[in-house]
Amino acid sequence: MKTVVVIPTYNECENLERLTTKVLAQDVSISILIVDDNSPDGTGDLADKMAALNPRISVLHRKGKLGLGSAYREGFRLAMQQGADYIIEMDADFSHDPEILPHFLQKMSDFDLVIGSRYLNGVSVVNWPIRRLILSYSASVYTRLITGLKISDCTSGFKCFSRKVLEKINLDEIKSDGYSFQIEMNFRCVEQGFKVGEVPIIFIDRHAGSSKMSKKIVREAVIMVWKLKLGSLLHYK
Repeated sequence: MKTVVVIPTYNECENLERLTTKVLAQDVSISILIVDDNSPDGTGDLADKMAALNPRISVLHRKGKLGLGSAYREGFRLAMQQGADYIIEMDADFSHDPEILPHFLQKMSDFDLVIGSRYLNGVSVVNWPIRRLILSYSASVYTRLITGLKISDCTSGFKCFSRKVLEKINLDEIKSDGYSFQIEMNFRCVEQGFKVGEVPIIFIDRHAGSSKMSKKIVREAVIMVWKLKLGSLLHYK
């Protein structure tokens, strides 16, 4: 089974080479697709050099910062064109531990989507300020209350999709970014009747670089859960 790990990048030159080495070491079935948004620090050029030396690495260049959601949508499409059976989304900053990847693949025999959860066994987050932690945890509680999703970490950006999930979901209709993108993809997956599982992870805040969280991303997520709920009610009315 071929697995493609989709890694969006913007100014991740400090992390990328070390991260790709660790990701590829987890399983011979794993390839990497780097989706770079024209990083000023040369991340895209570094990715090209690595891809030239290793056939398990490929690069998708974009014109600029077009949003996390669109980066994943384009990456998912290309990963499927490359023949991926499983598609994993993962941050480039070592917030997500590459050693969890084999656990994802093991769980995929029972589930269609496996999510790396920070809140499955209590709270497993390191180096976050308390405000950021409260915001993230509250977002999952809020999402569960409004949408009815039975997922402990609704906003996790570390997850593995079966190909059939992404083929069934209309990616052209997924317009959101950030937290909102994760919530919407989870909701569409459950809406289509796919099985969702979670594995516990320890989320460690960025080793290098700066956070890309913004008030706009938070507002979008707050509104999105109501759009999903109302859309679902109208659909089944």
